[in-house]
Amino acid sequence: MSGVPPALFDPTLLPYPSRRAPVFAAGGMVATGQPLAAQAGLSILQQGGNAIDAAIATAAALTVVEPTSNGIGSDAFALVHAGGQLYGLNASGPAPRTLSLEAMAAQGVTEMPRHGFMPVTVPGAPSAWAALSQRFGRLPLKDVLGPAIRYAAEGYPLSPTLAQGWAGAFQTYRRILDGPEFAAWFDTFAPQGRAPVVGERWRSPSHAATLADIAETAAESFYRGRLADRIDAFSREHGGYLSARDLGDFAPEWVTPISVDYGGYQVHEIPPNGQGLVALLALSMLSGFAWDARDTVESYHRQIEAIKLAFADGAAHIADPRFARDLPLAGLLDPAYGDLRRREIGEAALVRSAGEPPRGGTVYLAAADGEGNMVSYIQSNYMGFGSGLVVPGTGIALQNRGHNFVLDPTHPNRLEPGKRPYHTIIPGFLTQGGRPIGPFGVMGGFMQPQGHVQLLLNIIEWHLNPQAALDAPRWQWMRGNTVELEHTTPEWILQGLRRRGHDARWAVGSGGFGRGQMIWQLPDGVLMGATEPRTDGHVAAF
Repeated sequence: MSGVPPALFDPTLLPYPSRRAPVFAAGGMVATGQPLAAQAGLSILQQGGNAIDAAIATAAALTVVEPTSNGIGSDAFALVHAGGQLYGLNASGPAPRTLSLEAMAAQGVTEMPRHGFMPVTVPGAPSAWAALSQRFGRLPLKDVLGPAIRYAAEGYPLSPTLAQGWAGAFQTYRRILDGPEFAAWFDTFAPQGRAPVVGERWRSPSHAATLADIAETAAESFYRGRLADRIDAFSREHGGYLSARDLGDFAPEWVTPISVDYGGYQVHEIPPNGQGLVALLALSMLSGFAWDARDTVESYHRQIEAIKLAFADGAAHIADPRFARDLPLAGLLDPAYGDLRRREIGEAALVRSAGEPPRGGTVYLAAADGEGNMVSYIQSNYMGFGSGLVVPGTGIALQNRGHNFVLDPTHPNRLEPGKRPYHTIIPGFLTQGGRPIGPFGVMGGFMQPQGHVQLLLNIIEWHLNPQAALDAPRWQWMRGNTVELEHTTPEWILQGLRRRGHDARWAVGSGGFGRGQMIWQLPDGVLMGATEPRTDGHVAAF
């Protein structure tokens, strides 16, 4: 156990038994929510690729083996630690040029819909693969995408959580998707008139051909070639807004990560338009508290109130910074502002509003190699399969990220042509004194910053190892004073929160609390990886 901090790997410190132990390895590691995708990344590492190659291979494979959460038409964000530096990549696409408040008003639309062409924004994921490969990759992109292409062409058997999500989406789409533009979704994902079941093999040759085209052209075909033309033709046929010009004008953006200090660690997130700011705001508030134990009403109450305050600030300020140039990012992340907001957390639950700072449906994967490269990567359509639109004959499921735009013309996140929406997907990364600790993430819509906060407090404050920290019961703030708790939470916590004014309730079902992974690099370079039982997760390592 050389190099393992005792507080991170002592089962006697756990307030309840963890379901499994972390995975340890030294050569390389990939952790994600689907075993076949993790194995795809591992195979690339074993072929001589680095962590960045492995992350790309895993991300591409996830479009095939977990299409319920992401696809070729997804957006993506990444934090990459390489050469002693941390880099951020924002590969979220903007609204089409013809999508505007005026266009919505002309259609009588008062709220962005979930499905169809209106919420479709430019997909960024293929550009992320190409950009990461070009800047950091070691192997050719056509080799890196090879496992994903094989999974699509040859097929694979569905895992349990995947099959459950697929069945739920099919039932919903069969009921609400009405129109010829949705036919290709059913042809692609329900070719036998139903969702595939656990253990049944599903294959998509058109998906394989599209991935091969992306691999051969470094994604140029998707944005300025044959695939772009097919997307454009499909959109034109059905009165959509996304065009070949929108695709051709897009490029991902390298960004500087934002961070706060918490408990001797530096927590890094992608800056807006992503909601990583919400996690950092909550951690900034919580850093001023002294903590006695994890499972107390006071502990839950403080975290919930901090998240509510952070979301209020996030909703008021997070937008595409190219369109919201007065975003008070420095002021929001100022420790003094965290102190100010923390003082608003009293004994009772309150409905929160934004403060005044000084001006100044998703997949996640973590990858690391034996050379010190590490990647925190997240990719998503949104709301499961996304817009319900699949470009015929391509396997490209288009995302619906535009649903997060606001139609209020005075709001920073208002819909505008060429603008990126408020984005829920957020990769996280942890360092300590400049030393990389590792990537982490908890997928799941607006649960994501809440999951980041709970995971990090479990580790830093209560000394749970990453696996136990992911296994631990979670809560999720929903709206107002409503908070849902997992059924593994002690009953007396729920009752205590109710006495403080929280509308605390047990969650209906088990799918709303996110699905996370983490890789923790020990001082001697050994990697400790963790995933969790809320998904079909797997840590592949050597």
